[in-house]
Amino acid sequence: MSQQSTNTDVNALLDDLDAGVFREKIARALTDVAFGVVEHGKAGEVTIKLSFKRIAESRQVNCDHKVSFIQPTAKGKKTEENTTSTPLHVGRNGLSLFPEEQGKFQFDQQPNATQRA
Repeated sequence: MSQQSTNTDVNALLDDLDAGVFREKIARALTDVAFGVVEHGKAGEVTIKLSFKRIAESRQVNCDHKVSFIQPTAKGKKTEENTTSTPLHVGRNGLSLFPEEQGKFQFDQQPNATQRA
């Protein structure tokens, strides 16, 4: 289990986290905070946090992904925090939604007699 893997494809990983919704949350937070900074002349912040825990004795981890932000407003600030979770496989090519070596599915061309009835 201590074999070194290659780097994770971060773009693909962001597409996998929460079925792509996490990437959209980051984009929205970045846009809203930057707009607030320009509009109100005060500092803002976007924080992205990824936490990992192993799933049983498998080559999988559960990734908790959180995006939080502080957006300046005219009379103060707006804050929001959102955390979701995605199970990921750990393999030679880094993290991915699917295992690197998944068994082949075989489908019969003709159903057998018990399936026709």
